[in-house]
Amino acid sequence: MKLLENKIAIVTGASRGIGEAIAIKLAEHGAHVAFTYLSSEEKALALENKLKGLGVNAKAYKSNAGDFAQCESFVNDVVKEFGTVDVCVNNAGISKDNLLLRLTPDQWDEVMDINLKSVFNMTKQVIRPMMKAKKGSIVNMSSIIGMVGNAGQTSYAASKAGIIGFTKSVAKELGSRNIRCNAIAPGFVETDMTHYLKDGDGAKKFLEGIPLGRFGKAEEIADTTLFLASDMSSYITGQVISICGGLNI
Repeated sequence: MKLLENKIAIVTGASRGIGEAIAIKLAEHGAHVAFTYLSSEEKALALENKLKGLGVNAKAYKSNAGDFAQCESFVNDVVKEFGTVDVCVNNAGISKDNLLLRLTPDQWDEVMDINLKSVFNMTKQVIRPMMKAKKGSIVNMSSIIGMVGNAGQTSYAASKAGIIGFTKSVAKELGSRNIRCNAIAPGFVETDMTHYLKDGDGAKKFLEGIPLGRFGKAEEIADTTLFLASDMSSYITGQVISICGGLNI
């Protein structure tokens, strides 16, 4: 059974890691996927071809989710190309970890633009076609760090905490239009952005705090995204689902 047959889904920051896993999972369940990338055109085109191989329409767009004008242009292009937007996964994100004493204003601004402002930029655009259709699901990628904080990650934690407040507010604003908005808060997930988790004594320390005793996989984040994107979660909105192996207990 395909949960998203012929739905149109947008995924930001999908050329690698969690975003790539999400794009593949949605396509496996019948969604046509438009996704953004910034760094590697080669990886983006490879993913586009992989998605098409799953029997759906797919298109990669080079677009900076932290730039409002680029988001506006991107969503307009998607609506022209695909017809509408049923699902939007705001996944684009970066970290510029540094102790507050050393954190520069530029580092702070960059993290806020890519992680938090991007969610505003994209959501503001996709709710137009969703309101017209009187349905839609928005999934925002927060983080366990946005819930509990972490030394050396003030900018990252603040941006991810902001996503939670934004998500709950959008859910209240648009629930009457049958538009749902939820957030996912991953814990420590194995991606190229978190390669340091496996190295040395630090890895053992991280694992000791996780009741399930292991790091998460990108596919596990994708599974929950699929659930929130589909009608299986039709009575769920304004929620934050932690996928952290129990780290937040």
